[in-house]
Amino acid sequence: MPELPEVEVVRRGLAEHVVGRTIESVTVTHPRSVRRHFEGAADLAARMAGQRVTAAERRGKYLWLTFDDGDDALVVHLGMSGQMLVRPADAPLEKHTHIKATLHDGTQLRFVDQRTFGGWALAPLVEVDGTPVPEPVAHIARDPLDPRFDREAAVDAIRAKRSEIKRVLLDQSVISGVGNIYADESLWRARIHGTRLASGLTRPVLRELLDAVTAVMGEALAVGGTSFDALYVDVNGESGYFERALAVYGREDEPCRRCGAPVVRERFMNRSSYSCPRCQPKPRRR
Repeated sequence: MPELPEVEVVRRGLAEHVVGRTIESVTVTHPRSVRRHFEGAADLAARMAGQRVTAAERRGKYLWLTFDDGDDALVVHLGMSGQMLVRPADAPLEKHTHIKATLHDGTQLRFVDQRTFGGWALAPLVEVDGTPVPEPVAHIARDPLDPRFDREAAVDAIRAKRSEIKRVLLDQSVISGVGNIYADESLWRARIHGTRLASGLTRPVLRELLDAVTAVMGEALAVGGTSFDALYVDVNGESGYFERALAVYGREDEPCRRCGAPVVRERFMNRSSYSCPRCQPKPRRR
């Protein structure tokens, strides 16, 4: 699933190519892509027609568009394979195009989703900590790239959790935007094994970890995010290049970029964790 850097790349593309444009019409060709909009495809299409897009917003891994009526936002769930592509209206449709919004300038915003885990839904805006966010996003914490992110409050929230630190990093209600890839990369930078208890880590160690999270996601954002296949692309269909700089994720048995020890892969929540056994020693069992 795309993490903060990948979603931010898409958001910036939408800000450049879609914000300020008016939606003339919306066509939905796959019902799963609007399953979170409980009123159905016809309602979504009718309510979006004629709206002018005023902003492309993001919190963590959650993306939405706002409109000039100020009432609802279009929440975009990218899922595992969702793409938001801006194309000329006469360009051939991509194979898995399930929603297309035709804009007044002759371009189309297309939602392409091979695995159909993502989708669009309109949701009311509510105010959280002085910021309007869509109702389904109200429980999501601020992310480290948010100007109003409070590092000390995040440290307090993490230390209150008697759970493994990697699980806490993935808890979007504690700190948002971090997924499996950037959790492993950040833990490696901070020399922390993901099974360490969050409540047992000192404040200086957690500050260092949050600084690592901020740095690794900022570096990934600078090169367009991480693309392991053709499923994650920006609005122009281009891939990101951070995969080339990954220190541990996906590098089982390859040498640690810091000490040379072979990177190990371990099972974690039906996924995989990657770490250096020398730089990130496991906690001792009591």
